[in-house]
Amino acid sequence: MEKLHQYQGITGRFHQLRDNIKEFYQDFGNEDSTNILQRAKQTALGQLKGNTSANKDYSHIFRCKSRSELIRVSAAVMGIEFSYAAETAFVSPTLLKIGVEHQHMTLVWALSPLVGFFLCPILGSFSDRCKLNMGRRRPFILLLSIGVVLGLLLVPNGESLGYWFGDENQYPSNAFSVSNITQNGTHTMHSSSKNSHPWGIFFTVLGTVLLDFDADACQSPSRAYLLDVCVPEDHAKGLSTFTIMAGLGGFFGYSMGGLNWDETEIGRRLGGHVKAVFTIITFIFVACVTLTITSFSEIPLWALSSSENSHYPKEKEESELPLSTYGAVDIEVPSMRAENKKQLTTATTADHISTLKDTDETSFTEIPDQSREKIEVENVQQTQNSVQIESLSHYLLSIIYMPYSLRMVCLTNLFCWMAHVCYSLYFTDFVGEAIFNGDPKATEGSNPQIRYEEGIRFGCWGMAMYSLSCACYSLVIDKLIQRFRAKIVYIGGLCFYCTGMALMALTRAKISVILFSWTAGVMYSTLFTMPYLLVAHYHYLSTFELDENGQAKHGSGVRGLGTDIAIISSMVFLAQFILSMCMGTIIKLSGTTTAVIYTASFLSLCGALSATKIMYLDL
Repeated sequence: MEKLHQYQGITGRFHQLRDNIKEFYQDFGNEDSTNILQRAKQTALGQLKGNTSANKDYSHIFRCKSRSELIRVSAAVMGIEFSYAAETAFVSPTLLKIGVEHQHMTLVWALSPLVGFFLCPILGSFSDRCKLNMGRRRPFILLLSIGVVLGLLLVPNGESLGYWFGDENQYPSNAFSVSNITQNGTHTMHSSSKNSHPWGIFFTVLGTVLLDFDADACQSPSRAYLLDVCVPEDHAKGLSTFTIMAGLGGFFGYSMGGLNWDETEIGRRLGGHVKAVFTIITFIFVACVTLTITSFSEIPLWALSSSENSHYPKEKEESELPLSTYGAVDIEVPSMRAENKKQLTTATTADHISTLKDTDETSFTEIPDQSREKIEVENVQQTQNSVQIESLSHYLLSIIYMPYSLRMVCLTNLFCWMAHVCYSLYFTDFVGEAIFNGDPKATEGSNPQIRYEEGIRFGCWGMAMYSLSCACYSLVIDKLIQRFRAKIVYIGGLCFYCTGMALMALTRAKISVILFSWTAGVMYSTLFTMPYLLVAHYHYLSTFELDENGQAKHGSGVRGLGTDIAIISSMVFLAQFILSMCMGTIIKLSGTTTAVIYTASFLSLCGALSATKIMYLDL
């Protein structure tokens, strides 16, 4: 099928897709309602039976991916960053404008991480154990994407929903323009009406929590999916592509926020600036997620573990051949029967797999084509563990009992996310107040209020520059790692961001917003790439600690790749929670939002110091 697609090209695939859709609707129209319900029931049950994917071709798992294929696999994160751009640019100003105090507004950001810090690693463990035919990662991408869509709908419409539920509307003739941020000042509530929106605040906060949690949590299965469907040689290239897509999503998302949609026909038809941005981004997000989940099929867990009770000593005595990890875990599974091989690959791929000896619990092997016959056998460690599929409780305990190497990666990622959250969540408010001297609670139409809204839009352009910088830096970060090694790239990126934030806080000028925001892109690319590259490297080598001589200890514990990625990703929730609890107080004590940027610089320095203690192995 892959060969056929290569010859067909884009036009051929389009025609094939069109024919498939046409055939589906013809079959759908010929069935009555009873058959339709029965078919839906059978489809749902088939996901759990472990046999509907028996004859699928999974050879695509074991080959290197092109850049265009990696872009498609990474498209989901582009949609996530679109939604994240809308959230970070407009949620804080929206909450402030409907009467939420600064100190309380920062606490709103603590609700999502409070849930996500505990739930995200658990979802990662469930992902490692998911037995659906769809795979282990894509069901969670789909589930969390639904939450993102709900958040994108609630945040811009929360105040309007509040009016429907009985909130006092002091401006009934223009009730739905409250959340719009415009240059000329639309009819919004005065600061005296801050207590008249209980339902509006509730729905806006609910949308914020859904959007924030699901957007952050969805990145974990998206990364795990990328690493699962790529061979180890593609991990660095895949993660850099993943970050490029994130940067481009943020760039275009923030750029959309920087435009004045009230002056366009689309903006007027969709209800104003904020509603226009969120509506367009909702459609973009759905399209991006659809591209990802339809890119490559995953090998179901039932297929990976189908040989659990199969032991063939004769095959074990045959020549040992290297493996390409698939969701690598430090556990080995013996060779498969011929019938199990047929369930996973075509005849050609089955012939290649027939010579394998062992494979990881959630990994598969490939005997490469002639172009890859000389793969590095010595770099792949073959252990003699018996077949074992670990329980969910084991993966949950692995969240608590982490090796020192993972703890240091988590600590560094925590400092990195705290530094970045300071910039991303509070930056537009900093620009509006500290640089443009605006006031979000000033009387509507007054100069301070107009300056604040101008600052919000200008801040969006600054954040667009950081996202563009992230995409540009991600194009070369894998080459920098090859040239200077991972340690120098990791620490250097954090120090670069530390310097840029310090200079921005000291100068407080418009040009500084644009210029030094580029350093934030370097930081974002670094924290989006380096921790996950290290974790994938640990799993590929089955090494999580060093012995007393400083040598790598192989086979030092059973761990799930999805679980570890979720643990690393959950640091964003902890970082956001810590900052949400204290940032309002810091701003109040300092008397200026510039304290946010100084804090970001200091935390980045702490992250650089922590990065010196990470175990890099030979990366």
